[in-house]
Amino acid sequence: MNRTGPAEGGDTAPSHTLPGRMFYDTLWVLCRTLGVALFGIRYRLAEPIPPTGGLLVLATHQSHLDPLLLGLVCERRLSYLARSSLFGWAPFAAMISALDAVPIDREASSVTAMKTVIRKLRGGAALTIYPEGTRTSDGRVGEIKNGFALVAKRSGVPILPVAIVGAWQCWPRSQWIPLPGRIRLEFGSIIPAAEVAAMDERSLVALVTQRLTELDAEARRVWSGGTPKPSPRRLALMAAKSAGRRRARTEESPDQEGSAPRNPPPTVTTAAADSPLPQEAASTEAPSPLPPPV
Repeated sequence: MNRTGPAEGGDTAPSHTLPGRMFYDTLWVLCRTLGVALFGIRYRLAEPIPPTGGLLVLATHQSHLDPLLLGLVCERRLSYLARSSLFGWAPFAAMISALDAVPIDREASSVTAMKTVIRKLRGGAALTIYPEGTRTSDGRVGEIKNGFALVAKRSGVPILPVAIVGAWQCWPRSQWIPLPGRIRLEFGSIIPAAEVAAMDERSLVALVTQRLTELDAEARRVWSGGTPKPSPRRLALMAAKSAGRRRARTEESPDQEGSAPRNPPPTVTTAAADSPLPQEAASTEAPSPLPPPV
């Protein structure tokens, strides 16, 4: 396991001590085992997640399971927001601090909360925000609020969109405890920090809304029994291998368009020589190109 935290010199949580890392890793292994067994968790990454540096993870919000799901499928440690009242009891505060929870005082001004989030991102943390603002009531993607746009532009970090499907069926808002089921997470391509900085807030909200809607549709298709699409990285590897095989076979095959041989074959005197072969059989067929990757 190689789950990395914030970069050196960043706003690193004090729980990133040896006991804190051991607690996190132990809990990660146990929860991931249970998650796969109970919820059949599956996910797809469009590209590798950056191991260091600030990163804003924008995910659709289906249930209370969402922070756990994101933490289980990412090799990198993710921080998430938690109301400050949860830190009132010391043992529980120590536990959620070890899981990189960021306390947010709901009674304080939104400016104070925003400054806390921006400071965390600038310090090199990977932080999760749910731009819908609340859990879905019907399992579908809700309205994307614009609060994240200012945070992303002020912090100067890239954005990673993620769609979660199936968690609502396992644990809807009207249910007290989760039930077994199937859950899928679809990670999109990262929106670079330079692109985020170049867009105005309205355009950024529109782009994130489009990305999350498309990811939700793809995750729902596969969750319903469709065939998963290979990631762009896998497609590039498959195309490179296919091109290499075609090149190797072309180099091994003889030149089909060269000049006639210097020494023609001897004349055959049998009766069969009077009936030349059809053109299709007499010509040498060039190697067929490999089929395109599926």
